[in-house]
Amino acid sequence: MSDASVEMRAAEAQSRVPDIVVITGMSGSGRTQAMHALEDMGYFCIDNLPPRLILQLAEIVGINNGVGRHLAVTCDVRSQGLFDELNDALEELPSHELSYKVVFLDCSTEELMRRYNENRRRHPIAVSGESIEHAIGRERRQLESVKAHSDLVIDTSHLHANELRRRVRQAFSSLGEQQLLDVNVFSFGFKYGMPQEADLLVDVRFLANPFYDPEMRRLTGLDAKVRDFVLAQEITRRFSERWFGMLDVVLPGYITEGKARVNVAIGCTGGQHRSVAIAAATAAHLEQAGYHVALSHRDLSRADVSPASVAARRPEGGAR
Repeated sequence: MSDASVEMRAAEAQSRVPDIVVITGMSGSGRTQAMHALEDMGYFCIDNLPPRLILQLAEIVGINNGVGRHLAVTCDVRSQGLFDELNDALEELPSHELSYKVVFLDCSTEELMRRYNENRRRHPIAVSGESIEHAIGRERRQLESVKAHSDLVIDTSHLHANELRRRVRQAFSSLGEQQLLDVNVFSFGFKYGMPQEADLLVDVRFLANPFYDPEMRRLTGLDAKVRDFVLAQEITRRFSERWFGMLDVVLPGYITEGKARVNVAIGCTGGQHRSVAIAAATAAHLEQAGYHVALSHRDLSRADVSPASVAARRPEGGAR
């Protein structure tokens, strides 16, 4: 790919990320789920903000000061008269060098009625004695002009929550889907307890243990001698091929389901040798595949290691 093509793609991706995203639309159409997707992407999120406060909030959190933050707000008819100010509030933003896009979430009346009946909630603008169907129709009429001027309209009638979140991520992220999934890879020792936060856990105690070699006993999986010993085993090569292949299947599935973070735990007896080496190799594989990876070693600080090994340690918990 030429440098010009790369720059063009980067510019196109950046254009999808406005300073401010305004989420509006029919009550019950999924605004909360859309907001959660943006929050997972790092947006500063506020629900049901009066439109005239958008600019003030952007200035308070420094959106237009080059800090790299973005703002997402929901504005809906619960604001009643204030909702009419939305167009005026948005027209004011470009003069303050703030870009914005409006997302309108729509949904069929039949599906909205089913959702309200299922949740046994009243419609937010329904008056005493008014049916849900009538309130939905009245809200739809009030929102006609807003929908007509929206930058993106998403019909959620047949979308699951995870599908909606995926649509929002695709629309407003300059990152690929893999980069939006935070993968936390960590080693641990079974003798110190099972990690409760693990989404995926693998036990590598079947590998030959460097602990029983006096030359490696006080080293760790971060030392080249131990790392090479663990990774050079034929059984490790066969395991890694299948382990990495499983991750290559499972993680894209998590992305499709809308998961924002995955904890991958790799355990051995003490969390010093085998699990550390395999965790580091796993993190390297996932980084190569394009994921945002953090690597840490839960129980390595408990190990009785040589001073030389301590000096060779990589920082724990940092992004690789």
